[in-house]
Amino acid sequence: MAKKPTKSKKKVRSTGKGKTARKAARRPNPAFMRPVTPSSALAEIVGDKPIPRTELTKRLWAYIKKHRLQDAQNKRMINADDKLTAVFGGKGAVNMFEMTKLVNKQVE
Repeated sequence: MAKKPTKSKKKVRSTGKGKTARKAARRPNPAFMRPVTPSSALAEIVGDKPIPRTELTKRLWAYIKKHRLQDAQNKRMINADDKLTAVFGGKGAVNMFEMTKLVNKQVE
């Protein structure tokens, strides 16, 4: 009769004081939190004061959702209105990945 292999238990690293070690809390990248100044075309949408890149993205998406500029069939495409056409360099529609590249050219 063959022995069944026993299930091995995962070892938990101990800190030596009877408590198990935990992962450190995730910290945001400081480069994303550094304020950037939007260009005049972008300032019409997100405001003219320097804001962090994360907040700029939130405000831009809020504008797109509010004005229903996201394409109904292909949600990755953004249809530009007059204000966004200036930000997108004259393009009428861009995908969301291209939008990020075009918006980065509009900040300082």
